Amino acid sequence: MTDRLAELTRLLPDLKLSTDPGDLEHHGRDWTRRWTPAPLAIAWPASIDEVQGIVRWANRHGVAVVPSGGRTGLSGGAVAANGELVLSLDRMNRVLDFDPIDRTLTVQAGMALEAVHNAAREHGLIYPVDFAARGSCQIGGNVATNAGGIRVIRYGNTRQWIAGLKVVTGTGELLDLNRGLIKNASGYDLRHLVIGSEGTLGIVVEATLALTAPPPPSQVMLLAIPAMDALMKVFAEARHRLRLEAFEFFTDRALHHVLAHGAQRPFDDAYPFYVVSEFDAADAEAEAAGLAFFEFCLAEGWVVDGAIASSDAQAAALWRLREGITESLAPHKPYKNDVSVRISAVPAFMAEMQALLTREYPDFDVVWFGHIGDGNLHINVLKPTDLDNASFVEQCEHVTSMLVDTLARHGGSISAEHGIGLVKKPWLGSVRSEAEIALMRGIKAVWDPNGIMNPGKLL
Repeated sequence: MTDRLAELTRLLPDLKLSTDPGDLEHHGRDWTRRWTPAPLAIAWPASIDEVQGIVRWANRHGVAVVPSGGRTGLSGGAVAANGELVLSLDRMNRVLDFDPIDRTLTVQAGMALEAVHNAAREHGLIYPVDFAARGSCQIGGNVATNAGGIRVIRYGNTRQWIAGLKVVTGTGELLDLNRGLIKNASGYDLRHLVIGSEGTLGIVVEATLALTAPPPPSQVMLLAIPAMDALMKVFAEARHRLRLEAFEFFTDRALHHVLAHGAQRPFDDAYPFYVVSEFDAADAEAEAAGLAFFEFCLAEGWVVDGAIASSDAQAAALWRLREGITESLAPHKPYKNDVSVRISAVPAFMAEMQALLTREYPDFDVVWFGHIGDGNLHINVLKPTDLDNASFVEQCEHVTSMLVDTLARHGGSISAEHGIGLVKKPWLGSVRSEAEIALMRGIKAVWDPNGIMNPGKLL
């Protein structure tokens, strides 16, 4: 153990600390799998005091700190490849308070999203932000990237549900931001600076989450779509006729990989596009509206087949076809893009994007899917087994540069919900102006004057 780590152990004798090679590798990477992990050590604080102590120690010794949650991000935001100390929030995973009047749940930042869902349900309420990685992603990481997921169309992103935050800044100071207030017109709302800051300003240690009443019973429907230009027509009709909770699409290639990963085939025939939708079905009238929507789309030729879940098990099976995509692709080491445009720009952007991908990736397996209802598309390019990783990434980044130009023409963003991290840094300027980036650098300099907080990420 180095002298620096020995001093940290003396300062914080109860701190769990490891330099075990297995721990370094496991906690030094996220889902990008592109960089070789090389952290100095892994620290698991169990309290805010220990987090503050670590940050103050890091400032004295010039040690960079990488905050670590569930590490399910796809932009390299939790990678530690240059001797950083990884600060894992895994041990800070408890519910601290529930307020039935304010309908808030205060939790430590290391609590898994699924555990938050369960805790809210115990009180007859829900925390509505949701995505496939719910079992492993953590609230602190959700805040750090302003994560969205599958129900943004109804409930919005993480930002909409954060009533308060406690944050340890890059100097070790503890900030208590907003304190659960609904109205607070007292100047800059620093809470919203932290949300989406990717751990570059400080470490989220607690979050006060707004809860809401459960939605009425819902219906899950899988639709087979014959052509891309029908997707937005189906979405517009669904939004007009139904109270949508989710509207997710994926391609035949995505379905191929999920089926190979163990899911059940939904239809006898194969189709180019699919949609999983979920909508309110509280009574016979709402259920009839869902059937009328399906029949109308079928008559218009926008839909060619469909399935409606008649049980929770069937609903889960239909959702698995969408939520199992990322896990099914992981063994293929995909190069990922997570992009967004305004909903109104989706049809034109998708047509141009598909033409670009078809032209530039003639021999690669390209899998895409997305949250059509909020303009967020995920593009996955699978690495051929006979191509080395460096050449593969080089080819993909060449195409990404062209994709960035396409996004710019449609007013979009190169990162919708996974942050900039390391992966998207070359293209930050396509989304933010020079003046905005200069202000962002200035903000970081105030919060983290020694530049120890997740350096090299975002900026």
